[in-house]
Amino acid sequence: MADTISSFWGPVTSPEWCEKNYVYSSYIAEFFNTVSNIPCLILALIGLVNALRQRFEKRFSVLHISNMVLAIGSMLYHATLQRVQQQGDETPMVWEMLLYIYILYSPDWHYRSTMPTFLFLYGAAFAVAHAIIRFGAGFKVHYAILCLLCIPRMYKYYIHTNDVHAKRLAKLYLTTISLGTVCWLFDRLYCRKISSWYFNPQGHALWHVLMGFNSYFANTFLMFCRAQQLEWNPRVVHFLGLFPYVKVQKPKSQ
Repeated sequence: MADTISSFWGPVTSPEWCEKNYVYSSYIAEFFNTVSNIPCLILALIGLVNALRQRFEKRFSVLHISNMVLAIGSMLYHATLQRVQQQGDETPMVWEMLLYIYILYSPDWHYRSTMPTFLFLYGAAFAVAHAIIRFGAGFKVHYAILCLLCIPRMYKYYIHTNDVHAKRLAKLYLTTISLGTVCWLFDRLYCRKISSWYFNPQGHALWHVLMGFNSYFANTFLMFCRAQQLEWNPRVVHFLGLFPYVKVQKPKSQ
């Protein structure tokens, strides 16, 4: 902890990352790890506006909102490094993955009420357990398993999509999650060496930025695939030639 600035939040009660605490403000423990969540918040808001404007199913609005909640939870966690705020970061991470599992698998699920009921109860049970028990490495393994459950379905959507721009979204999703994981591991495994450098590359902050884009690319790709299933004639268009989003043309009967 920096000696020149005192801590507003008191002693640290949650795991710290490879960034010196309270360097820029007594109100923000890990400055870069906090502000690096802003891109995720903005991208999720853009996705939410697009989902509402084109009247996508409510599941996608909830998905974008969950991304925003996760970004806010992560900001509070890294700003305070307190146990309660850590739960406010990690529990939404699990809820978000359960929502991804629902969106990915629900189109082929024959018993419509069974799957959301199970996922809701699972998420509620995890929240209660996580409030009582410190999972530590167990949380990371659990989260990784939930992520891996999504990959086969994402691959199935990818191979059944002929649109070049939609496939590019899937590739960007894979690229950002791969680069983000490398940054996360580098920051975690080599922190002692990084701390002796003149310049800290802020690997965990880069993970936040990359995962913000990763969530946006994943959400946009899933919106395209769902619009295809509903025969809404989706197209991936680019704002200013760079920023991708899905535009649909619904049949007049809808």
